[in-house]
Parts: sequence; C-alpha cells; structure tokens
Amino acid sequence: MSGSCTKPDERWLTLMNETSAWFDSPAGQQLLDQERRVIGQELSRCFGSYLVHYGPFANAAIEPQKIKRSVRLGPPLAGVEIVCEEQSWPIGEHAADVVVVQHGLDFSLSPHALLREAARSVRPGGHLLIVGVNPWSVWGASRLLSRRALRHARCIRPTRVGDWLNLLGFALEKRRFGCYCPPLSSGQWQARLSPLEIAGEQMKLPTGGFYLLVARKLMVGLRPLRQSRRERMGQLLPMPVAKVSRRDAEQ
Repeated sequence: MSGSCTKPDERWLTLMNETSAWFDSPAGQQLLDQERRVIGQELSRCFGSYLVHYGPFANAAIEPQKIKRSVRLGPPLAGVEIVCEEQSWPIGEHAADVVVVQHGLDFSLSPHALLREAARSVRPGGHLLIVGVNPWSVWGASRLLSRRALRHARCIRPTRVGDWLNLLGFALEKRRFGCYCPPLSSGQWQARLSPLEIAGEQMKLPTGGFYLLVARKLMVGLRPLRQSRRERMGQLLPMPVAKVSRRDAEQ
C-alpha cells in the first residue's frame, strides 16, 4: 500500500536503504536489541487499540502486550505494512493511541515535518515515544568516523526534541538512556562489557548510545502554564471602595 501517488524522493529512498543496511550490521543490531527492551518496558504502561511504529530499518517489529494492533509504516522495507514518505502519513488525525518514532528523526530529510506527522496522529491523552542516537555518547561521536549511514545521523539533542514536543502540545513525562557499551562487532566483547549496561542504567547516566523520550499529548485547548508571580507575603492589596459624595453623607 502506498500513502501517495507521487514518486518518492530518490534522496530519501537512498538514505533509507543505506540506513537499513547499517541497522542490519552487528553494531546496528546491538543498538536495536538494547532499545527493544527499554521500549517494551515503557509500552507496558500504555493501553489502547492502535500503535503506529515508524523506523528506517527492516523488520524489528514492536509487539506491545496491552495494545490490540501494531502497524509499521514508513519506507519500502521488509516488515513495513503501510509504505509512505516521512512527511505524508496516510492515517487519520488522532488515529493512534501510541506512536513510536525510532530513529526517524536521526535519518530524515525533514525532522520537523516527520515529527508533525507523528504528533498529528496521536489522540489527545495518547503517547508519543521518540528514540534517537544520543549526541553526547560514544555512539554519537563515532558517526564522525563512520563510512556508512551512521555518518548521516543528525543526532538531535533530546532537550531540543523536548522543546519541539512542547510546541506541538505534548508534555514530556520521561527521559531514559540506554546502550552504554560502545559499538562493537564482536559478541564476545559485548558480553564482557555487559556490566557497563547495568551500571549505566542504575546510575541513570545521560551518556547512553540512545535516548528515549515519552511524551503525552495534552487534551485539546490545554497547554503547560508558567507559574504566575506571587505577591510578597504580608503585602496588602487595596480593595476597591465606592466613593461617597459629601451630599450623600449629609443625608
């Protein structure tokens, strides 16, 4: 199924194919494996009928236990059920209870447009989960030396993504990090350095290879309010008093 009759952008298709090939590599699988566990933990707290999952990689489907139907959409890759471009999702407004954008902002021609589509698709009170490569990590730094698709990763700061979500009417509920082991091609070395994962999660260090943002869409018409300035304690405010003329006073 296609979400648009127009011909897809060749630059976008090339980026998606290169990105999917990188996620098929040992390093990419290492990152996805760690993310799958953390995403599953957060989705265990979500309920509803529909979950929409967008990600520039093949397969790696999400199967939440408490949501009835999970749908993959995005580029024409294995496991994607609804093929569409990043800025044109063929689903209705407020159609999903949960939307997961997994590395979509990292590998995108227009992150703002993609995030708007994802935000539009979430019902009021629903959740939007954003997963991205953490720029303040070994993974974020390694993109500078990579010769594969990782070099194209935008690695947008989670604080910046949080600001975008706020403007789109979402309240950030949680921020998590994961994958504290560096990108390794050897499973043996991954096993040796596995204590880093335990220590990083226990200490909640912001240096994991990926970040996960959990945001709830506010009800229509509601926005986070700034705290109003308070008057100093003990200060008396003048009360309005009706003026009395001298003529009225003499009567």
